[in-house]
Amino acid sequence: MDHRQAVVNILAKANRYRELTQWISDFETIQRVLALTRELKQTARALAKADEDHIRTRAREIWEENGRPCGRDEEFWFQAERELREAETLVKRIEDDA
Repeated sequence: MDHRQAVVNILAKANRYRELTQWISDFETIQRVLALTRELKQTARALAKADEDHIRTRAREIWEENGRPCGRDEEFWFQAERELREAETLVKRIEDDA
């Protein structure tokens, strides 16, 4: 799965949960939902981390998704790097807006 899309999905879920708190009157439940949103955002940050290990793992996934062709390693590496950088940028943008 494209890391950027996974990050988008996780952040969207976190936002839906946060919006849900407007309809809840129990303080403890609100706190638990907000804790869950923080965990989801932390997961999104970890998933979007564009370090060499994450890039290598994603590049291998892309390689396997494409039938394990020979000679396209750089293409898949750059695609993985781009996906992770986009996801990382998305997470930073969301955090800046919060």
